[in-house]
Amino acid sequence: MAEAHEAVAFSFSVGHEGFNVDVSYDVFKALFYAGYRSWKLRCRRTLNSLYNSLYPGHPSRGIACCGVVAGLYFKGYDPSFHIIDWLESNIFRRYLQPRNGKILACIVFGGGGYILFIQLRQYTLKKLFSYHGWMYQEHGKNIGLVPKIWSVLVKLCVGRNPSLFSCQNFLPSLPLPSLDETLRRYLRSVRPLYDDNEYQRMEKLAEEFKQTIGRKLQRYLWLKWIISTNYVSDWWEKFIYLRGRSPIMVNSNFYGLDAIYIRPTTIQTARAANLTCAAFRYRTELDHENIKPLMIQKFVPLCSSQYERQFNTVRIPGKETDKIIHYADSHHVAVYHKGRWYKVFMFYKDNLLQPCELQLQLDEIIRDTTPPNYGEEHLAALTAGERPLWAEARETYFSSGVNRYSLEAIEKAAFVLILDDEDFEIGTQDVKSDWPTSDKGSMTGKLDDYARAILHGKAYNRWFDKSFNFIVSRNAVFGFNVEHSWADAPITGHLAEYVLSEDIMNYGYDALGNTCGTPRFTALKPIKLKWNIPESCNLMIEKSLVQATKVYNDVDLHIYVQDSYGKGFMKKHRLSPDAYIQMSLQLAHYRDSGHFNLTYEASMTRLFRDGRTETVRSCSIESSHWVKAMEDPTVSKVERIKLLRAACDHHQLQYRDAMSGKGIDRHLFCLYVVSKYLNLDSPFLHQVLQEPWKLSTSQTATTYDDKRLTKLMSQKPDLAEKMALDRLKNIAAAGGGFGPTPASYEDRYPQFNRKKKGIKAGGGFGPVAADGYGVSYIITSEDLIFFHISSNKSSAETDSKRFGQRIQQAMQDMRELLESESKSASSSKNEKKISTVAPSTDQPA
Repeated sequence: MAEAHEAVAFSFSVGHEGFNVDVSYDVFKALFYAGYRSWKLRCRRTLNSLYNSLYPGHPSRGIACCGVVAGLYFKGYDPSFHIIDWLESNIFRRYLQPRNGKILACIVFGGGGYILFIQLRQYTLKKLFSYHGWMYQEHGKNIGLVPKIWSVLVKLCVGRNPSLFSCQNFLPSLPLPSLDETLRRYLRSVRPLYDDNEYQRMEKLAEEFKQTIGRKLQRYLWLKWIISTNYVSDWWEKFIYLRGRSPIMVNSNFYGLDAIYIRPTTIQTARAANLTCAAFRYRTELDHENIKPLMIQKFVPLCSSQYERQFNTVRIPGKETDKIIHYADSHHVAVYHKGRWYKVFMFYKDNLLQPCELQLQLDEIIRDTTPPNYGEEHLAALTAGERPLWAEARETYFSSGVNRYSLEAIEKAAFVLILDDEDFEIGTQDVKSDWPTSDKGSMTGKLDDYARAILHGKAYNRWFDKSFNFIVSRNAVFGFNVEHSWADAPITGHLAEYVLSEDIMNYGYDALGNTCGTPRFTALKPIKLKWNIPESCNLMIEKSLVQATKVYNDVDLHIYVQDSYGKGFMKKHRLSPDAYIQMSLQLAHYRDSGHFNLTYEASMTRLFRDGRTETVRSCSIESSHWVKAMEDPTVSKVERIKLLRAACDHHQLQYRDAMSGKGIDRHLFCLYVVSKYLNLDSPFLHQVLQEPWKLSTSQTATTYDDKRLTKLMSQKPDLAEKMALDRLKNIAAAGGGFGPTPASYEDRYPQFNRKKKGIKAGGGFGPVAADGYGVSYIITSEDLIFFHISSNKSSAETDSKRFGQRIQQAMQDMRELLESESKSASSSKNEKKISTVAPSTDQPA
């Protein structure tokens, strides 16, 4: 195994025979090619910046414009109305010959005119994208005249083939809502939570706030809105994420799971090599801005700024506040295996390693029997514990010497790869609803254990400060853990979907499960990082581990798989799947707690520049009326259905308001920050910010169109079936108790067919409130939904498995309710048909 000194280009020693110089030419070459690659990357970024500044135009069109202007001018047609002559005579004549001066004047006029035209288009698009009336159009109804005119104007002005950051210049700023409107919406949202006396008290506090310091705070916030691209995002990142002093493990970081149905290999290093190389290909696509910005309705762009810090990024601890550091480039990954940290180079002579070449390095790490240095095995626990303790340890023991070099190798890595030493199981077969209860409970537990391992592991085998960790189990099951401050979940979801599709469709595996291909060269060996951990530092590491262990031992995490029906049934009854699921959560939570609670659903605001998220308050007057009706046996099914539709409609309205900058909570949060800066106390804002989110929810959206995976299922069904059957055989051989292997994987997975994408299990996060639930859900197909439910074991009010059962019962009750509507409608239709065709009794048959 290569040691740390192999990373040094040269070294010398003095002995009795004189100087002994040891030169590592491989390292010199690696340094040269690293510099060459960085130079090329800077040049490309400069060209991309030029291209983006001219979008929706193009530099080539600007050059063509200059040529046309010059051609017309020298043909005797002056398109500048003598501006070119003025430029030549007053500016360029003193420096150039008349003809050269005229050519330069034509270029200046043509280029300036083209830039002015592009600026006008950008300004027009910015104003057009400030309109959001199109979002409020009801599905299935005729589009109004104004949205039609708007869409035509957008299509005329928007360019073609945008790069990732091309649309940033004409995204509008997040609008600042009026104070009166935000207070009105807030009071309406909390009405179901309070009795009459408490609600009157909140009304009084809100009115007092508006009449005293509210207007002043709003004016200061208006000034920030004027001078910033987004008046929320920087404060949200600073005060919600970076100022937090509690452990970010569980409390901030979130996780994502592997694909289901397909298990391409059981060789850990092969899977890790494919996924890592795929991630670097994705990074190259990001650097070159070849990835297209996400679009709504195919022509409304979403902000792409969060992609900038996806790789080469780390969160640095501070005693009072953390900071995010993003490095321009990185040529290696940091690898953890059995308590040891390694630096693995991903490039050789400016070429990205192929998976077969990387697998050789990872195999060498697996074979290494070198024991960890003192304190190395639990070192990463510092990133899992209290932030001030980690900041103190970092400043004291990791600011110089070998510790600094090794720490920088981790922090400057593109990302962290964890080669775990445990096996994980995942797949909807784990929780199939028609299995015997004993088998179902056993496999559900394995799925829960897998999710817990990805969320927090053992606290010391994840580097929670890195932008993300790729985790590959001993049996080649994949997962990822993400630090939350730099971006939101859809950004990493995009990456995960890309690497999973590349893993199958581009790289693949040979018959033995190893990576494909033949190594082209012998790359630099992995470098085992060295550490000099004194006893005092090790005590801090162990103290942080105790803190982190206490946190993750309190996590109650459960995954409930809803496989009896899904979005297909919801759409059939003309209900929004997200609103439908939110109503099921409201019903389940009311039954679980016995009362209504403040509910958080994350909505994105990426229609605006630097937008992140806004809160949708799912517990509303309409939802509470429906939940009460469901619990009241005297209310008819017709009335319940009417109330359900009203609740879903209102939820959709709230979601659209949040997306279009009319949310409640970010505005109130910023007013609270301004009040703290001005040392002004507000009982109203204090009450608002202290209200606990007993139910915090989020939908995991599909952001990347993984057509390649769909193609695998539709065009290569034999390969997909073989993978699924091999997986079942492996489980059965391990004593999984699944019985004989079915003739077709569709026999085992009746809810899945080869034309569906349903392969994502989603991910989740820890509970937000000490006595509340965190629920993340992903709608993976027409009849499959994953619910990731988290809570704290220390709370007597919560139980994640119990809440999963509540969700199951709520979904079942809602299905029966809507099916009764269908049966009633069908019965009425049949009766009408019979009455139409039946012969009259007073006439002969």
